[in-house]
Amino acid sequence: MHVLVVNSGSSSIKFRLVDVAEESSGLLKVQPALIQGHVKGIGGVATIEVTGQDGDRSRASLQIGNHAGALREVFDWLAGSLGRIEAVGHRVVHGGDRYVAPTLITGEVEAGIDALSELAPLHNPSCLAGIRGARALLGPALPMVAVFDTAFHRKMPEVARRYALPAELADRHRIRRYGFHGIAHTSLAHGYEACTGHPLKQARLITFQLGNGCSVAAIAEGRSVDTSMGFTPLEGLVMGTRSGDVDASLVSYLSEREQVEAAEVERWLNESSGLLGLSGRSNDMQELLRAAEQEQDSRAMFAVELFCYRARKYLGAYLAVLGGADAVVFGGGIGEHAPEIRRRICDGMDWCGLTLDHDRNRAAVGLAPGGGAQISADGSPLAVYVVAADEETWIAKETVRCVKGMQS
Repeated sequence: MHVLVVNSGSSSIKFRLVDVAEESSGLLKVQPALIQGHVKGIGGVATIEVTGQDGDRSRASLQIGNHAGALREVFDWLAGSLGRIEAVGHRVVHGGDRYVAPTLITGEVEAGIDALSELAPLHNPSCLAGIRGARALLGPALPMVAVFDTAFHRKMPEVARRYALPAELADRHRIRRYGFHGIAHTSLAHGYEACTGHPLKQARLITFQLGNGCSVAAIAEGRSVDTSMGFTPLEGLVMGTRSGDVDASLVSYLSEREQVEAAEVERWLNESSGLLGLSGRSNDMQELLRAAEQEQDSRAMFAVELFCYRARKYLGAYLAVLGGADAVVFGGGIGEHAPEIRRRICDGMDWCGLTLDHDRNRAAVGLAPGGGAQISADGSPLAVYVVAADEETWIAKETVRCVKGMQS
């Protein structure tokens, strides 16, 4: 089955057209991409990069204001391949407590995803743009499947899922810690398994998905037992434009002091905070590292320091949650491509048996999707790996399983 995967992030879209074959064992095998690419920097001057099956790569830069515009550009690139598509798989960030498995997209499901946009304002609207854009171009008959980031965390222990709110209030409004980046954390865990040969059922892992959005998960026996994001993707680590953990009283305090609605303060926390707010110049980690080193920009230095401090703080917390761990796994745009950030997060963790091999760490960049590399020293009791998360392969497999299930 030829599946187009559309993975919409807060400021990006990744896409991949693949052929998914069912082997005699019943396992699904995803063949090398027929065409794949990404759009980065949506909301400004964006870059589009497309790679064909023969490895030829094309690149362009243009002004793209939103995800709908980005999808139009993507489908222009895919024009010659549209007739081969038999199903479309979409990553959707927030499924609430209703969508806990890959789901065939109907009008009702689309409305349900839309209703959850208030809980993931940077993501669910962009996911919907991908769904609606694909539907408009490919027609109503083509099956489309939503694969939800929240699904991986649905069985977290109640002690990790609950906030200390009045139970009746929380239950009435379905307030709990949903967790996000589930597809990425699943891919990181399976990448570790493929790289090491150690079964997930026997492993305790701490996985860091670090990009414009960031989260960390504690995984035991292949299942999420805790994660840093909560009711919305705003909670947890410092991110590109999101604040991560703050005192909840800040919303009413700033609303009163700045004479704005609470929703405006929440928008600041989502869109103007994090690395961007701290540095005053960018949410791009590579730019901040360059500014800190070459310009001695003190705000950029501090933004990087706080980012790493918060991640290291969660690393220590999740070691306590798991009672120790077998490995720490880094992934995402920052986790895969910024050895300096990995080093800073791991600095001072010798007490728990974590020792990096700095040569390995510097060399572990540009891994193939799904590939992994050890960056800890030989003999380090707590191993450290980098894995190039392959969300698209996971989404493609889940899409085929869902479509075949609906057809059987």
